[in-house]
Amino acid sequence: MIRSDMHILLIGDPGSAKTRILQAVSRLVPKGIYVSGKSVTGGGLTAVAERDEFSEGGWTLKAGALVLGSGGVVAIDEFDKIGDEDRAALHEALESQTISVAKAGIIATFSARAAVLAAANPKYGRFDPHIYPAEQFDIPPTLLSRFDLIFPIKDIMDEELDKSIAKHILVQHEAAGAIIAELEGVEQVELPPMDGDFLRKYVAYARKFVYPRITEDASKKIQEYYVELRRAGLKQGAVPITPRQIEGLIRMAEASAKTRLSETVSVSDAERAINLSEFMLKTLAVDRGGRIDIDTILTGMPREKVDKINAMLGIIKQLEESEGSAKMVRVIEEADKAGIDSASASKYINELEKSGDIFSPRQGLIKLVRHDSE
Repeated sequence: MIRSDMHILLIGDPGSAKTRILQAVSRLVPKGIYVSGKSVTGGGLTAVAERDEFSEGGWTLKAGALVLGSGGVVAIDEFDKIGDEDRAALHEALESQTISVAKAGIIATFSARAAVLAAANPKYGRFDPHIYPAEQFDIPPTLLSRFDLIFPIKDIMDEELDKSIAKHILVQHEAAGAIIAELEGVEQVELPPMDGDFLRKYVAYARKFVYPRITEDASKKIQEYYVELRRAGLKQGAVPITPRQIEGLIRMAEASAKTRLSETVSVSDAERAINLSEFMLKTLAVDRGGRIDIDTILTGMPREKVDKINAMLGIIKQLEESEGSAKMVRVIEEADKAGIDSASASKYINELEKSGDIFSPRQGLIKLVRHDSE
C-alpha cells in the first residue's frame, strides 16, 4: 500500500503497460489523480496564479495535481517528457511534501502529501545492457534520488511469456464480445481476487484508522542492514547506501504494516522493505566491478567512473607540468598504464571537453581549463 509520502518510479521499454498500471492505480485508490507528462506544466503539477475577473482583476491561486491529490496518489505518465523548468517544480514536493508559491504578490504554502507514482521511458527508447541504467534516464539525478523505489520494466522476448500475454489480451476481448452478443460457452475472463470497490474502501480504511509504529526489533533490523551495507561499501571503495535510504526503508516497512492493518511494524515488514531496496540496488546501482554504488542513481555517475575521470585529469595536469603540453597520444599512453583502455580514455576525454574541464587548442593537443580561483 503506497503511503502518502512514498514515491515510486517505473522505467520501462515501450509497450510495457506502464500507462495501464498508472491508470489502474489512479482509479482503484481513493483520491487518485492521473496526468500525462506530454500535457502537463509546472503550474498544473503544483499551483498557478491567475487573474480573477470576478474580483475586480485580483489574482488567485489555483491548486495543481499534487495539491489536489494530497492524501492520495498522483500518477504521472511520460515523466521524462516533462520540460526541465516544469520538472524543477517537483523538487520541493517530493522532498518536503509542501509547495511554496510566491506569485503576483501572493505568498503561500500548500500541503502536497501525495504519493507520486511516475512512469518514464529510457532516453534511447530501450534499455541498453552495456550502459549504466542511470545514464539511460533523461531525468536529473537530484530528482531520481527522491524516489524510494525505481523499477525497471524490460521487454524480454520469451516465447512462453509472449503466448501467455497474447492469450490474456485475446481472451479479454473475446469475453467482452461474448457478453455483448449474449453468447455462451466462451472462455471467461478471470476475475481479480478483490473487487475494485472493496479495494478502495480497504485503502481508505487503512489510511484513516491505521497508524503503525515501528518496533524495536524492526528498527534494529533496518539499522543492521544499513551498517552492514556501509561497512561492505567501505571495503570495496563505493557508497552503497546513504541516510536518505533509511527514511525510504522506514516508509516501506510502515506501508507493509498498514497493508496488514497492523498497529506495529514487525521484523517481517522490515525484511520486506529491505528486499525491495535490495532488488532496486542490485538492478540499477551495480557498477562494472559488481559493487553496489548508490552514486549511480544519486549523481548519475558511479564512483568507479568518477575515479577514472579524476585520474584522466591528473594525467593531463602531470603531462602539462612535466612536458609543457598534454598530447592526446601521450595522455592515452599514460591512461593505459593506469589501467584505463584507449576506448574508455577517449570517451572520458570527450566527456571532459563537453563539461568544459578541458579544451583542445589544436588537433592532438589537450589543455586544462584554468579558473580564476586557481
